[in-house]
Amino acid sequence: MTRPLLIDTDPGCDDAVAILLALECDALEVTGLTTVHGNAPVEETTANARAILEFVDRTDVPVAMGADRPLLVDLETSEHVHGEGGIMGDLPDPGPATRPIETHAAQYIVEQARAHEGDLSLAAIGPLTNVALAVAIEPDLPDLLDELVIMGGAAFTPGNVTPLAEANFHSDPHAARRVVRDCDPTIVGLDVTQRAAVPPELVDGLDGSEGDGPLERSLQAWLTYYEDDRLERYGIDSAAIHDALVVASLIDDDVVETSVYHLEVGADGDLARGALVADANDVTGEEPNGRVAVDADYERYRELVVRSLERRLARTPSDVTQ
Repeated sequence: MTRPLLIDTDPGCDDAVAILLALECDALEVTGLTTVHGNAPVEETTANARAILEFVDRTDVPVAMGADRPLLVDLETSEHVHGEGGIMGDLPDPGPATRPIETHAAQYIVEQARAHEGDLSLAAIGPLTNVALAVAIEPDLPDLLDELVIMGGAAFTPGNVTPLAEANFHSDPHAARRVVRDCDPTIVGLDVTQRAAVPPELVDGLDGSEGDGPLERSLQAWLTYYEDDRLERYGIDSAAIHDALVVASLIDDDVVETSVYHLEVGADGDLARGALVADANDVTGEEPNGRVAVDADYERYRELVVRSLERRLARTPSDVTQ
C-alpha cells in the first residue's frame, strides 16, 4: 500500500533532489506539488517545479501555485545560493502539460488532507506560508494529516541566515510560529540537514545514463550547488541537500532520530526572527508539541539518495533536451 504524500516546496536545488527521491519511491504516491516563495519568487519556483516534473515524465502530478510573499515581513529570496531563477541545471522550459491548477496551494493542501483523511503526509520543505494559510482555512488540518514533516529551523545548532535562524523559518517567521505551535510537526532542521551532503566521490560516481545528458548535468549541479566559501564556512566537503533528508525520513523510518519538545518560533526582532526554541530542560512546564530531528544515519541516507538517483538516470535517455 502506498502512502500519499503532498510536497510544499520552493525549488531550489535541494528541493529538486527531494522531489526526485519522492517520485522514485514506489511506497510513496506524490499527490501534488504546492509551490511557495522562497529560493526565488513563486512564479519561478512554480516554473522550476513544473520543469522537474516534465524532466522525468511525471506530468500527471498536479502543481498548485501558492503564496507569493510572507504573511507580514518583506519577501527575501535565495538566488545567490541556488542560482538564477532559484535553481541550477539544464532544465526544460515548462509546457502546457504541467500548467498549474486553478486552486491556490493552501486550498489544495486542505482538499488533499480531506480527501486522504488520516493518511496524507505533508512534507513542507520551503517557507511555511502555504501551510499557515491552510491551517487558517481548516483549523482541523493537523488532525486530518497523518503527519507533517518540516525542513526548517535550527534547534540546537547555529542558523544559516542569522546566528539563530534557518532560512525557511526566517523567510516567514509568523507562518513558522503558527504552524509549529498548532500542528504537532516533525522538524528536520539544520541540526541534522547541514551534514546531509552527498560526498564528492559519490557525486562524481553517479552513473546510469548513456552519456552526459541534461538530467545527469542537472543532478551534478543540484548536488554541488554550494560555492567554495559556503563549504568552508560550514566545514563540509559538499553541499547540504537539506530537503532530501525529509523525504528520506518518510521512506525509511531509521534514517532520522527525533526527540519530543515543547517548541516555539520567534517572530519579532532581528535576532529572534525565525529562531526555533526547543525547551530541552522543561523550564516552561509546557507539554511537548512537536518532534525535532537530533541525529541521522547519514550512510543510510546517502545510499538511499544515490540508489534512487541512479535508478532514475538509468531510465532517462541521454538525449532528452530542453
